[in-house]
Amino acid sequence: MNTDDVLDIFREAGALLEGHFILSSGRRSPVFLQKALIFKNPRLTEIVCKALAEKVKAAGIKPDVIIAPAMGGVIPGYETARHMGIESLFVERVDGVFSLRRGFTIEPGSKVLMVEDIVTTGLSSRECISAITRETGAEIIAGACIFDRSNGDADIGVPLVSLAAKRFPDFDPAELPAELANLPAIKPGSRGLA
Repeated sequence: MNTDDVLDIFREAGALLEGHFILSSGRRSPVFLQKALIFKNPRLTEIVCKALAEKVKAAGIKPDVIIAPAMGGVIPGYETARHMGIESLFVERVDGVFSLRRGFTIEPGSKVLMVEDIVTTGLSSRECISAITRETGAEIIAGACIFDRSNGDADIGVPLVSLAAKRFPDFDPAELPAELANLPAIKPGSRGLA
């Protein structure tokens, strides 16, 4: 499965949106990937996560467990783990900081794959990785994502396997092109919501 195939799945789900969007980084883009519209569909979710699991395996990555950042990484983390035959855990924010909760534990020295939905700047991935290394002593051996909006430029601190990668235009809010500035800005993502 390549980037065009993944974009076709986003289109099929109605998840490739065009307009004026405020990204979680605060930057603005004419394109938003609303992955929740894929993850509500078990058939489409299975297609992309099975392909991601196969790509991770083909890269020679052999984790003991998958960890995902809540909220966006929970479904792809679980479904990718299902196809790899391993457990899936997630971190969630406590007072703004990712932490393991709900009785989840990871043994020190365990090999962990961090699975994310979409990587743009890599901030959530880095925060997730930091929480696991800080709290458990486990080894994060790699990250994986359904879509890398940085097209390989985001540094998450470990190797990143992406099912699809493409850089879409994004702009500083103070330097918007006229065609974007003339559209109302929408924030469809979850970061920063009360």
